[in-house]
Amino acid sequence: MRRNVHRNRYSLAISLLLFSTLIAPVSAQDQFDIVIANGRVMDPETGLDAIRNLGIRGEAVVEITQRSLDGQTIVDASGLIVSPGFIDLHSHGQSARANEFQAMDGVTTALELEAGVPDVGKFRTMREGDAVINYGASISHGALRTWSMPQHQAELDALYEKMEQEDGDTGASVSAFFAAISAGQYQELDPQRYPLLWQRLEKGLQDGALGIGMPHAYYPGVSHDEIFRLFEFAAEHEAIIYTHVKGMGVTGVQEVVSNAVATGAPLHIVHLNSSSLWSYQTNLDIILGAQERGADITTEAYPYTAASTGIESALFDDGWQDKMRISYGDVQWQDTGERLTEARFKKYREEGGIVIIHLMKPEWIKAILSDPRVMVASDGMPYAPGAHPRGAGTFSRFLGRYVRDQELMSLMAGLAKMTLMPARRLEAISPQMKRKGRIQIGSDADITIFSEEQIIDTADFDSELSYSEGVRYVLVNGQFVVWDGHLVEGARPGRAILGRAAVF
Repeated sequence: MRRNVHRNRYSLAISLLLFSTLIAPVSAQDQFDIVIANGRVMDPETGLDAIRNLGIRGEAVVEITQRSLDGQTIVDASGLIVSPGFIDLHSHGQSARANEFQAMDGVTTALELEAGVPDVGKFRTMREGDAVINYGASISHGALRTWSMPQHQAELDALYEKMEQEDGDTGASVSAFFAAISAGQYQELDPQRYPLLWQRLEKGLQDGALGIGMPHAYYPGVSHDEIFRLFEFAAEHEAIIYTHVKGMGVTGVQEVVSNAVATGAPLHIVHLNSSSLWSYQTNLDIILGAQERGADITTEAYPYTAASTGIESALFDDGWQDKMRISYGDVQWQDTGERLTEARFKKYREEGGIVIIHLMKPEWIKAILSDPRVMVASDGMPYAPGAHPRGAGTFSRFLGRYVRDQELMSLMAGLAKMTLMPARRLEAISPQMKRKGRIQIGSDADITIFSEEQIIDTADFDSELSYSEGVRYVLVNGQFVVWDGHLVEGARPGRAILGRAAVF
């Protein structure tokens, strides 16, 4: 009997020892790098809209629960919205400084897709290690078609060499890029040069391009044949074409939609508002009608009544006043804020530079944004003190002025336009995007936490750029870039978003 007591005590000791060794790893697993507690978690894909606690390890969301969580860093998100990070499909501001304004606007991924870049590999090298938020680009049809013209090859070679030597601020690169387009903008590409163009575009896709940037409004010399053959190329490679359509009104949209339907190429039409103007409803019906019949076509808009571009561009060729139904006084010089006269317009057009164009009506913007199939994207310009405010306030403006104040749609529907919809647009070409635009277990920890009552844009057309308000915390790949309403100094967790064809 005594022997059994000792045996039982020995068994109990062994059991306790085993239990203690087993429970230690479980406790370690319950420790998260970051916990976001008590926030209203909103996920547009699953429809989750409830108070939850999030557990984050490394770069991923690994727990969504009602129970309390323990973490090395705990954020009390009581009274705040916990949303997937906002995804901007249309951002020319590809620099760390531009990223800071975007982060304060809740953006966690900003992509240069409309114009694209001439060399995706060099673009990635330039941004790597200096990106506050995630970045990526399409390959530029406009630049590469000019590079495929023998009369411009030497100039383009020199431009690429210069870009390779730049230090990370892409403002000079963007200016040189537009100059490269303008070199061949009124010239037709000989069809015998198409194979060289296709070769260079394919190289861009292999470097990680997210499709093909085709803003052919800026190169009116391009033939209808070249554009159609480009759609055939895109369909063969299952690459999205992002286009600023040629001309304003209806015909430009009709051209690209018919090409997409005829070839099966995926198509994204940028800034439907400023490309359509008063014809917005016809163009919206064309696009949505094609969608309903199975065409892979999407579109976007920004929540402002003014556009912005280079004054030296083809958009200001003779007849621009009639095409846009505006005059000199509706054009604003970015650097000084002055409204132009005929004399000042001619002077600046010879010099070149950025202007802001006041040409849309509020009711057009409201009608376009109200359609549930139109995404929100900024068309944000490269950073400059007097730049168009859309580079700093697009997403807060949409949520604050249109969703909250005007009650244009539910908050969940508004968030979908800036998170899930752009992520889904890119999933076929970039598998990375399947983990973005959502708050689910396994999704990337790109998260924006904001006050529904306070979120608002502050940047305007008459002052230097200013940060949006109401965005309290922003995480990019599991690292804070905004903490308690302020930028985290030196935070550079942004990663490249790459196309599936990328070759390493």
